[in-house]
Amino acid sequence: MAKTIIVSNRLPVKISQENGKYNYMPSEGGLATGLGSIYKDGDNIWIGWPGLAVSKADHQKEITKKLKTESMKPVFLTNTEIEEFYEGFSNETLWPNFHYFNQYIVFDDDMWRAYQKVNRKFARAIAEVLEPEDTIWVHDYQLLLLPEMLRESAPKASIGFFLHIPFPSYESFRLLPWRRELLEGMLGADFLGFHTYDDMRHFLSSVNRLAGLGNSNGMINVDNRKVMVDALPMGIDYDKYAESAAAKETLEREARYRESIGAQKLILSIDRLDYSKGIPQRLKAFELFLEQNPDYREKVSLLMVVVPSRDQVGKYKELKEEIDLLVGRINGNYSRLNWTPIHYFYRSFPLNALSAFYRMAEVAMVTPMRDGMNLVCKEFIASKLDKKGVLILSEMAGASKELSDAILINPNDMGELVNAIKTALTMPVKKQMANMISMQRSLQRYNIHHWVNLFMERLHHIKHEQKALETQLLDKTITSRLTKSYQAAKKRMIFLDYDGTLVGFDSDPLKTKPDKGLKTILAKLTADKKNRVVVISGRGRDTLEEWLSDFDLEIIAEHGVWIKERGKKFRTLTSLNDNWKGPIMKVLDGYVDRTPGSFVEKKDYSLVWHYRKVETGLGEARTRELTSHLKYITVDRNLKVLEGNKVVEIKNSEIDKGRAATVWLNKHPSDFVMACGDDWTDEDTFKVMPDSAYTIKVGTTSSAAKYRVTDFHDIRKLLKSLL
Repeated sequence: MAKTIIVSNRLPVKISQENGKYNYMPSEGGLATGLGSIYKDGDNIWIGWPGLAVSKADHQKEITKKLKTESMKPVFLTNTEIEEFYEGFSNETLWPNFHYFNQYIVFDDDMWRAYQKVNRKFARAIAEVLEPEDTIWVHDYQLLLLPEMLRESAPKASIGFFLHIPFPSYESFRLLPWRRELLEGMLGADFLGFHTYDDMRHFLSSVNRLAGLGNSNGMINVDNRKVMVDALPMGIDYDKYAESAAAKETLEREARYRESIGAQKLILSIDRLDYSKGIPQRLKAFELFLEQNPDYREKVSLLMVVVPSRDQVGKYKELKEEIDLLVGRINGNYSRLNWTPIHYFYRSFPLNALSAFYRMAEVAMVTPMRDGMNLVCKEFIASKLDKKGVLILSEMAGASKELSDAILINPNDMGELVNAIKTALTMPVKKQMANMISMQRSLQRYNIHHWVNLFMERLHHIKHEQKALETQLLDKTITSRLTKSYQAAKKRMIFLDYDGTLVGFDSDPLKTKPDKGLKTILAKLTADKKNRVVVISGRGRDTLEEWLSDFDLEIIAEHGVWIKERGKKFRTLTSLNDNWKGPIMKVLDGYVDRTPGSFVEKKDYSLVWHYRKVETGLGEARTRELTSHLKYITVDRNLKVLEGNKVVEIKNSEIDKGRAATVWLNKHPSDFVMACGDDWTDEDTFKVMPDSAYTIKVGTTSSAAKYRVTDFHDIRKLLKSLL
């Protein structure tokens, strides 16, 4: 029976060792909560590192056996791997780059090799339990290479990937020497999820500019496989936090804390120790607030919780020291016997204590410099059972895209943050409640369970689409069958696209005239009287006639505008006019002026904008802009806008390759039909072919063709084998 395999760097369990015995505590994280309903069901399993280095084989065996009862499978890492893979490449290379702290990046080849090695170790652990129909869901930045590794060993596997931190802009991501490998690793997945549209957009931009792959509405064609990319903001277990806020233990803690603190209004700040969280900036803003608003002294306190993290690492140690100094300075300057400006705790708290803090705080200040989502702000809202309270939220956090009723600020603008504190403290209760109710409704609907279900639904959807567009590789068995059909046939019809199918591409379209090898193939193919060979191309008729006049073949030019049968002159299939070309040419000239390296090719009844010589990225961006523009102005002109390989073509809509090919199919019934092509214009040809025809797609994109080959060399090889 098919199962779901969850894969993350850490398992949802905390393992500690005391007196030679291992203790197991379930994790309370949002991801563990959300995926609990999946990995504990049936034969499903969660694979990850158990959180500590275990070197002895008998101890590994003991932990493996125990975790198996909890539907988990451990991947054991050595101390060196933990240091170089996790502490090293993951947190000293990827983390600062993805959060735009590029000055902190460590570029180290040894750490990169450790990252590759550990991702491969995870792949082997998955392979031990993977079955053909299983679904794999990989999580986060520590395992970016894993999807491609899984794809290598299980090409048909259903693989999803979700990134829980921001994906950086192209300008940041391009700094990484291993950028291409990381992208290709991620593209091994069938569905990639990000918290925000910005993250998704940055990823697609990097894929386009670094891997040369464009996209259409978040769909990328990778090795004859559709990959879907989408933004799915992660929610929280809303009911869990609402129930915790109402729990008896929480209420008792709140009463004790209130008695200790007194009547001050509380501003709450909860973060893990990290430079991306903006903790020093928050402290400086609070200090400036007290300086500018002396009447709030002894009335407002900041309750700051910083959860320990990596504080032996240089940058984090310095950050901890800076926070300590700032807290000490502010408290030293402003404290009174009955009032402490900042209640600072450098430790973690249990859920009931956090719930008590959420209940007590009039204001929550969540102001990271950059954050993938940030669930603290959502937990604060879910805990506000009385609907009172104000959230100050950084627009650099993913959650800001959902929580528009919060006070949104730029964390780099100290004045804005100070003003936000005053606005929050003076906001009328009626407005507080209106904002809170609106945000609570949103979080209740888009909770963690909704996120999990939506992710799995999108993954299953793209797998269904892939199967519908599956094109089989032309292997030896199919080639043998095709050859036998060819040899047995008395009448054969062979449609051959030119550019990309019989020849490769060149930045200069006039440099791809038939070479010696192609001439030999065409001469032998057309010499056989059983064969009727039709070259069906987007090129102009004059060029095709000049290049192919030595061979006894027929021609369909300009995507079906012109046809030339044996012994006859070129003719059009229907009455056409070119009155539209003048206005469209003005538009295309404008794009040529703005896009160095592009040019327009004029044909009898079509215009073609070429961008093969244009800088990578710019050409694709201009293409999207141009096609959108053209589709808008041609909507009532009976014209069709086609995107090909580094070209955009505009022609009369009643003309296409499929319609022209039908002329030959109707006039010359054959017992062997084959059609070969490489781009979207050839899809029209494939669609009109009889069911018995051999339709062959050149390249890796999805197609209506039955079979596919890698490049034009394979087509030439196939034609030679027929001869």
